[in-house]
This record gives sequence, structure tokens and C-alpha cells, in this order.
Amino acid sequence: MKQINYTVHQDVFSHFPFFLRGVVLAYDVTNSATPAELAAMLRAEEQALRGRLSLETLTEHPRIKAWREAFRSLGYKPSEYRPSIEALARRVLRNDPLPAINTLVDIGNLISLRHLLPAGGHAVDQLTQDIALRPADGTEDFVALGSDELEHPQPGEIIFVEDRVVLTRRWVWRQSRHTLTLPETRAVEVNIDALPPVSVEEVEGICQEVMDLIQRFCGGRLRYEILSAQKQTINLAG
Repeated sequence: MKQINYTVHQDVFSHFPFFLRGVVLAYDVTNSATPAELAAMLRAEEQALRGRLSLETLTEHPRIKAWREAFRSLGYKPSEYRPSIEALARRVLRNDPLPAINTLVDIGNLISLRHLLPAGGHAVDQLTQDIALRPADGTEDFVALGSDELEHPQPGEIIFVEDRVVLTRRWVWRQSRHTLTLPETRAVEVNIDALPPVSVEEVEGICQEVMDLIQRFCGGRLRYEILSAQKQTINLAG
């Protein structure tokens, strides 16, 4: 992989100074169909979530509430654009089991449910340009997962991009087809996003959990970094 930088733009930290993005980097992984052991672990996390929360109490949980308030402050109506972790939890609380997609994707879902934080992976094998979480200028290109329609983000919208190609719109709302984690993926970065009351120590612990799961089920070479107001850029070199 060429030298590629990964940056969270200062404008994000200007609005959310205590935002943290844990980034797990995994290289030379083998991403297989979901093994039975991992599928059972995912089912257990679904059941555990149903034991802790209900659809009626979900939005009052501090971690869900923090994302809803962040979205609202950015002008995204949480009822219209649900943060990914809320949408995932709602599906589980409606007794709709999450499908087994592949090992790396399912690890992200398991971690999301366990910690009620947005956690999702992007294949980085084919990246050729720097990636960033930054405000949009409105001319970037986005094709949503499951769609062929070309969209453009709203100016000022927080987007995750490779140069001009949008990977995720509205911060942690909807992912594109670009950088999907597929069976042939051999290098991936997994984002764990956190707002207060989640601490940096918690994010570090979650990153270690992700690395342990990837090592256990996919092998590879792994490390993690924490992007914060104090460290806004990392390099993806493996």
C-alpha cells in the first residue's frame, strides 16, 4: 500500500472537541464467511442488548442520546437520519436478527452492539488517495450501498471521503459501495467513534477487543491508533 494519510479535520473537533475515533488497522487478513462461533457470539450480543434496553428506553441511553444530540446540532433530524448505532440497535430490539455477512463485517456489528458505539470497517486494499472525516463542499460523489444513484452531500455535511469519493455520509449515517469489506478484502481499517461520556481509555480497550477478534478469526498484522483533537492525522502504512 502506498503512503496514505487519514485525517479528522479540525472543523470536526471545533464542533466536538472531545470526539474520539479509534482506528484498528489490519493487514494480510483472511475474510471468510462468518464462522459458527462468531455467529453465535453475535446472537448472544443481540440477546444481551434486548435484556438491557427496549425500543422505549433506547433513545435515553447516554451513548445513543449523545449521537442524537450531535446529529441535531448539525441540523440532521435524528428521526430522519438515524445514527448507525441507533438504527442497528432498533433492528435488534425489533427482534430482527442481523444477517451474517462476512467475518470482518460481523465483528464490527458485534462490537457495536456490545458497546453501543458506531463501529464499522472499510477495505483499504484499493485506496489510492488520502482519506478524511471532514465537512463537504457539496461536489463530492456518493453512491449508497444498494443503490446505483449518484448523490452529492450537502455543503458543510460531515463526510468520510477518499479524496472526492464519499465513503460515509452524515458522519455515521449511511455507507457507500466504495471500500465495502468483501470476502477478498485483505486490508481493512475499523472505526470506533465515541462522544462523551465515553473516555479514551474505553476506546483503547474496545480497539484491543476488535484486534483480538480479528486476530482470532482472520489472522493478519494489527495495530490501532486514536484520532483526537491532539492527534488529527495518522498514516495507514502497514
